[in-house]
Amino acid sequence: VQLQASGGGLVQAGGSLRLSCAASGRTLNLQVVGWFRQAPGKEREFVAAITWSAGLTMYANSVKGRFTISGDNAKNTVYLQMNSLKPEDTAGYYCATGNRLTAGSTQYFVWGQGTQVTVSS
Repeated sequence: VQLQASGGGLVQAGGSLRLSCAASGRTLNLQVVGWFRQAPGKEREFVAAITWSAGLTMYANSVKGRFTISGDNAKNTVYLQMNSLKPEDTAGYYCATGNRLTAGSTQYFVWGQGTQVTVSS
C-alpha cells in the first residue's frame, strides 16, 4: 500500500485546514491509519488515528476537540479536519498505516510523504 498526504498550507491562527491521506495499492490490507506531525527540532508526535473498518478513533490530548479524523472507504482516503488552529500546530504532517490503534509511531509500517501546515499568529 502507498499513502499520499495533501492539503497542507498557510493559515492564520483560529483558521481551519483539512488534510487528506489517499491510499493506493493493497488497500484491503489497511487496518489503522494515523496522523503524526513533526516540527523542526522536535520529535515526531502522534496526532490522531482511526481503524479502517469500524471507524474507532484516538486523539492526542493536544488536539482533542479541535481535530477530527474520518475515513471514506469508497475513496480509500482518511481526512484530518483541523479547526481552531494554533501556531503550535505548525509542523509537517504525515499519515501512516499500521495494525493497531495506537499512538506509538513504531507500530506504523508504511508512511506517506509529509504535507506542511503553517499557522501564523
